[in-house]
Amino acid sequence: MSGIRITALALMVGTMFVGGCSRSTVKIDGSSTVLPITEAVGEVFREQRPDVHIIGGRAGTGGGFKKFSNGEIDICNASRPISEVEKEACAKNGVEFIPFTIAFDGLSVCVNPQNDWCDCLTVDQLKAIWQPESSVNNWSDLDPAWPDEEIKLYGPGLDSGTFDFFTKAIVGEEKKSRKEFTQSEDDNVLVVGVAGDVHSLGYFGLAYYENNQQKLKLLGVDPGDGNCVKPSQKTVRDTSYKPLSRPLFIYVRKSSLERADVRAFVEFFLQNVGNEVEKTGYVPAPEETSAENLGVLKDTLSAVELDKKKGG
Repeated sequence: MSGIRITALALMVGTMFVGGCSRSTVKIDGSSTVLPITEAVGEVFREQRPDVHIIGGRAGTGGGFKKFSNGEIDICNASRPISEVEKEACAKNGVEFIPFTIAFDGLSVCVNPQNDWCDCLTVDQLKAIWQPESSVNNWSDLDPAWPDEEIKLYGPGLDSGTFDFFTKAIVGEEKKSRKEFTQSEDDNVLVVGVAGDVHSLGYFGLAYYENNQQKLKLLGVDPGDGNCVKPSQKTVRDTSYKPLSRPLFIYVRKSSLERADVRAFVEFFLQNVGNEVEKTGYVPAPEETSAENLGVLKDTLSAVELDKKKGG
């Protein structure tokens, strides 16, 4: 799937959301990283079930969980596990949920293709760049041999699960980051920013690099052992790309499974997501994880039916 196709699908789905909902609707929001996966599965699902509208957005993982805990959406795309605060918000509002691990991803650290001085950064160098009150402003602050030019930084917005994961993995504390960078919940905006500035540096999900390779240069990351590794399907799967590999999730609202349209979509999603994941540049979850997901869904649907009978 090309970057253009991802953008087109996102706009189409967003238009459906704004334009109104029919009775048979599945509402999804949350992580922009996971969005290409849910869009890809949704596109195939719509071919079989054109009567069901799949509508969604890219509010970021944190923004998605806010809507999810308020009962506004059926499914939350998430690039990190739900936090304790978000769990409490769900409990307060009576929102029960089921998490499913659907894929794995590696965050890509990218520069402009005209950058011919940097091929790899250590975790310590990345921390020096991104930590609060950073004194690194120019490339020469990292290496005197590099250009004495300002590093133009691009990164996910503060509601993004990618932002949370990166700051935890690199800076050492979630949400701790320098403030001077161009941020967006839309990873395509970050790609355009890095592609348009020779002195830029940014980070986003690996799929967005793989869909825009001609516009970007991928850097390797050295975790501190002298081994510089670039993210790829292989290095994310075998965990040799450290520390920027992570699982991706969808969270399903249990009460939404009482509706036939949501049940049909979630079951289709879990049965078919493995076929679509690699097309979007991510790493499929192991077969045992997929089997476990379907088992959990089956048990949950049985419990939902039992609750309905008791309530009736």
